[in-house]
Amino acid sequence: MSGTRLRVAAASVLGALLLGALPAPPAQAATTLTNTGFEADGTGTATPSGWSTYSPTGQNAASFTEAGGHSGSHRLSHWASTAYQVETYQYLSGLTDGTYTLSAWVRSSGGQSSAHLALRNCGSAEQRTDLPPTPNGAWIRLVTSVKVTGGQCTVSVSSHAAAGQWLNVDDLTFASGSTGLSVKGVDISSLKKSEDLGGTYRTGAGATGDPVAILKSAGATYGRLKVWVNPADGYNDKARVLATAQRIKAQGMKLLVDFHYSDTWADPGAQAKPAAWAGHSYSQLTTDVYNHTYDVLNALKAQGTTADMVQIGNEINTGMLWPEGSTDNWSRLAGLLKSGISATKAASSSTQVALHLAHGGDNALYRWWFDNATAQGVSYDVIALSFYGYWHGSLSALQTNLDDISARYGKKVMVAETAYPFRLDSEDGHENIIDTSAELVSGYPASAAGQSAWLRDVMNVVEAVPNGRGVGVVYWEPTWTAVAGNGWNPADPASGNGWENQALFDYDSKLLPAASWLAHR
Repeated sequence: MSGTRLRVAAASVLGALLLGALPAPPAQAATTLTNTGFEADGTGTATPSGWSTYSPTGQNAASFTEAGGHSGSHRLSHWASTAYQVETYQYLSGLTDGTYTLSAWVRSSGGQSSAHLALRNCGSAEQRTDLPPTPNGAWIRLVTSVKVTGGQCTVSVSSHAAAGQWLNVDDLTFASGSTGLSVKGVDISSLKKSEDLGGTYRTGAGATGDPVAILKSAGATYGRLKVWVNPADGYNDKARVLATAQRIKAQGMKLLVDFHYSDTWADPGAQAKPAAWAGHSYSQLTTDVYNHTYDVLNALKAQGTTADMVQIGNEINTGMLWPEGSTDNWSRLAGLLKSGISATKAASSSTQVALHLAHGGDNALYRWWFDNATAQGVSYDVIALSFYGYWHGSLSALQTNLDDISARYGKKVMVAETAYPFRLDSEDGHENIIDTSAELVSGYPASAAGQSAWLRDVMNVVEAVPNGRGVGVVYWEPTWTAVAGNGWNPADPASGNGWENQALFDYDSKLLPAASWLAHR
């Protein structure tokens, strides 16, 4: 998640070092964070009460309070008409050793060399959380946590920015507790076919290697695999899933199995029954779901690769196994879901069950869907979302939805699919899904840095879900590079790949910097 060993651009390193080499802390050190809403001084104060300001470039005035707080009347802002570096900080002492979490509401122009919250001089490694761009003006809550050893810690808001770039911070808290993500996943469903057709993968340094091991070394803790019933190309069926599951588990990673209950792609616009089930009654379909689910999961268990989490359906906004399992008939959809859930728990009672929808920024959709599932008595452990910023809304909309549904249903939440382009042009001549600048999310260019920032910021939002209910993020298809024959249509070897510009391996098959964010705490 967020606080991480920061990877900063070379241009910001000097500023970071300077800001870290502050003079001795002020004498008014406290055991609790004070003036957390910046209400004590009104507007225009460069050094708010309880806080200190430091600028290696002599620009203390770039830090100031002004009207327009998150919950109160005022906020802290960083801004200057020229390039600037400034830090607003508060030194705490007399703390009981242990783990503490800083929370703050933030907004930002984006584009800074560095704009972050930090916990430093705490007796352990400094932890930082970068501020995301917020072009819609909405506030976003961020967290960062640190282990305090020695009873002291410095809470910091820091900027290294160009002229006109800005940040707002308000309503900070600093209290005992920890944060982090247990699911830092990669969906590698297309990998086996890619390798069979000649695809190769390299580390960031250029060494050819096993892509599962490369992603694990980057920080991945989970591998996600989709299951199709009888796909046209033979990939993503039971046998292929079993084989790739062994590779995932051999790396010490956990396994998320994604049942589509189809022979091909299942999503909000397509939930076709497998051909072998096409003429079956509703009653038989419930049996089909149970048998298929149990068969795959029991086989995984038998080979020593028990699934740690299972999705019953993929992006089932509109149901599954149409028309019988459509959301037009909730009692029937619930019956199919319960059949899959029952089979999952029969294979392994410890396996977590996730229900997965797309459009992760649409809170009304999630309330409608999960209110109905709850009314039907559907039992599950995790709410999983797809969230692609170029389709599904702002990060603030994602946060609003995650916070609401985790509290409303008392469930863990995760982003089961996200991705972002590192370039716009195509490697294989097939039109990419995202291939124009107009399709991009504001503040995130189609570049290695933009892709890195997107994954970082989605992880930060999930980590900030209250009560530790945000469990993680899965990057979708990081190994789906441009390999002839490994296209979108499993029935058409000539179909192209519209995804290679969103993979985590570049057009030279080298691991991209975004993958390093999988190593977040």
